Amino acid sequence: MTGEKKNQGKSGTRRRKKKLPGMVFSFLSLAAVIYIAIFLLSGQEADFSRLTNLFRSRTPVALADEFDFDIGGERVFASIGDTVAAAGTFGVQVLDLAGGEIIKDYFRMTSPAIKTVAGRGIIFDIGGTELRCISETQITASVKTTGTIISASINRNGWFCVCSQEGGAYLSVVDVYDNRGREVYKVSLSSGYAVNAAISPDNKRLAVLTLTGEGSIVTFYELSGEVPGGSYVYPGGLILDITYPANGKVLAVTQDSLVAIGHDGAGDTIYSFAGRNIGGYTTDGGFIALYLLDYNVGFNGRLVTLREDGEVLRELISDREIVSMSAGNGYLAVLRNDGLSFYSTVLNEYPIDESSPSAAGASIVVALGGSAALAAGDHFAVTIKFERSTGQ
Repeated sequence: MTGEKKNQGKSGTRRRKKKLPGMVFSFLSLAAVIYIAIFLLSGQEADFSRLTNLFRSRTPVALADEFDFDIGGERVFASIGDTVAAAGTFGVQVLDLAGGEIIKDYFRMTSPAIKTVAGRGIIFDIGGTELRCISETQITASVKTTGTIISASINRNGWFCVCSQEGGAYLSVVDVYDNRGREVYKVSLSSGYAVNAAISPDNKRLAVLTLTGEGSIVTFYELSGEVPGGSYVYPGGLILDITYPANGKVLAVTQDSLVAIGHDGAGDTIYSFAGRNIGGYTTDGGFIALYLLDYNVGFNGRLVTLREDGEVLRELISDREIVSMSAGNGYLAVLRNDGLSFYSTVLNEYPIDESSPSAAGASIVVALGGSAALAAGDHFAVTIKFERSTGQ
């Protein structure tokens, strides 16, 4: 009331000038309330980063041509949203696409590894006891295990699981943690060797891959109960890896096929490549890329892209060594011993930006956001850009 009385003697022109910013602020406030209400009523988690964008400048970030990592040797890399994460013998470091440092945490690792999904990442020391979970902006969990780590994985909600060996008898154990790093479930195996594990996208189930005398077995556990669920046995062969896509079934990569496994233990071969050897694979949530070799020696083979249900998108003959490949943001980056190539999901090649630095000497490639990939070697990491406008 006092403020209103002080302004009563001012001119109408000034009142009109002061009224405009007040109207704008009221409009933005109303928009914010409506935005929050919609998400609360729909049961979704509100993404307040979108709301924040209403109040800040949308200045585009230029992509750095070179990235400076200083976290030791044995480095591994991954893309987490709009950031690049690197893990080395000295710890973990995360840079934005302009090369600015967002996260750095020093801790010793001998064999660093990193796995990522949907803006989340887990960094762990194979054979060690240290691990970190990260988002694009912060470390979300830090755990020191009692046993030596075999493998680890994280889901899109930040829940993660760790396969380790405990005790003198090397008992295989799988620990499940929520997104704050609190242990919520534990599996102790009386037989078999836990190779890998994955948590379902809804945080309700755990799939554990074990190696036994009978072959590879994938067993499901309900995180709300004690009794194991269904099991899938792959007799006489090896399941190399498992992932938990959003479609509700576990994708198993075997020596000669891709298998979709349901929670009841029923498995369906969605793609067979019997007679060829798998040289590598990568997934991007919407498609899978395989590098298949025709023989036990040499590099003659083919690139194959598929949908998650096993439908083949395209096959491309390849007679050059593929060193590394990475799928991300609807494209595939393929690093060969003589250069880097970019492809669409149907393996049409994109032209590389001529202003990009050379990928010579690189040993790993990581697909980044937009139209670029990180090519890294022992002592360098550069971005190579491509033109997505053609070659669809």
